[in-house]
Amino acid sequence: MEFVDKIYEIGERPPLGIVPRRMYAWTIRNERLGSPETAFGVELVDVPMIRDDELLVYNISAGINYNGIWAATGKPKNVIDSNGDYFDEKQDFHICGSESCGIVYAVGKNVKNYKVGDIICVGGSKYSSDDKDIQSGMDPCFSPSYHIWGYESNYGAFAQFSRVQECQCVKKADNLDFDEAACAYATGVTAYRMLNGWKGNTLKKGDVVLIWGGAGGLGISAIQITKALGGIPVAVVSSEEKGELCKQLGAAGYIDRSKFDHWGSVSALSDKEYRSWIAQATKFRRSIWKIVGEKRSPAIVLEHPGRDTLPTSLFVCENGGMVVLCGATSSYMADIDLRFLWLNQRRIQGSHAGTQKDAAEYIKLVEKYDIHPYIGKKYDWSELPKAHEDCAKKVYKGKLVVRIGAE
Repeated sequence: MEFVDKIYEIGERPPLGIVPRRMYAWTIRNERLGSPETAFGVELVDVPMIRDDELLVYNISAGINYNGIWAATGKPKNVIDSNGDYFDEKQDFHICGSESCGIVYAVGKNVKNYKVGDIICVGGSKYSSDDKDIQSGMDPCFSPSYHIWGYESNYGAFAQFSRVQECQCVKKADNLDFDEAACAYATGVTAYRMLNGWKGNTLKKGDVVLIWGGAGGLGISAIQITKALGGIPVAVVSSEEKGELCKQLGAAGYIDRSKFDHWGSVSALSDKEYRSWIAQATKFRRSIWKIVGEKRSPAIVLEHPGRDTLPTSLFVCENGGMVVLCGATSSYMADIDLRFLWLNQRRIQGSHAGTQKDAAEYIKLVEKYDIHPYIGKKYDWSELPKAHEDCAKKVYKGKLVVRIGAE
């Protein structure tokens, strides 16, 4: 690797093996925290030096995810104040971005599976290669060192170059272009782990799967994976237009949640109000049965709205089934009727991103069934703040992608 003083402009790719000392990056700083439109700013920063177990990746495209919005607002966590907690040097700026596709420009001496020139996808799941428990076989997602790159640790995907660990990397699927590969990882691997990662409640052929936010990036990935593995995906959406898209992508049918009004907390309801809630939740469950064609409830419910929908998810889940949760976009403070949990022996399972093994299995599935992420919009580099605003407002269906470098 040779360092040079030349500044390469966005869209201009250095020759392999040549790395500029400085790079363009979208950063956030404490004094700019607020909306994504004002929090993100372009700066010239030093290209980070890699360590023995790390790679330097030239980013061609990056996916937009909700954690960029959290980082920009500083809520629920100020990622700048916690900068340096995970293997990084303490900085007064933070570079977001938790998934990308690019080209390897440098590798540390302990990197085994990648070389300069390889085209790879980089995901957000990052953990210490020195963790003795992981080396002994523990699921890396359970390690204290496990965290999300580009959110909890610095030097994420929204820059010309990123410093990443080998555990974050997986080869680009042959059937995906750079933009597709850049946005397939975060939601695809998350959905794959939710459906296949929890012993006793893994997806089986013929299983009904209820998928909240069916027209979003995670929802579409879950529909495609469920369909490919022989399950019956049922989407929950906010409009008929989004529902029809879900059907085009493999859903057996959809439920328009705007036709129901029983969302939110159940703990403060009066007896009369709770009876009304039960009636609405029962009507919602019958909508699932109608789509399936028989009285079969979801073996798996993919949850991420949280407070508004968790009581309904638990109510409609099959006896012995699982509500698996990977987020809480409506609120992380939720309540449920515990009777549906213990009397029906249902399970609520947390699930967070995935491991390198999950990613490799997902890529195999993508190639075998020719799965492509649905991209709602592609943005130029200069539009990155707007991409996050659009993500927050749910302006587009599917995934959002920003183009950074030249192929």
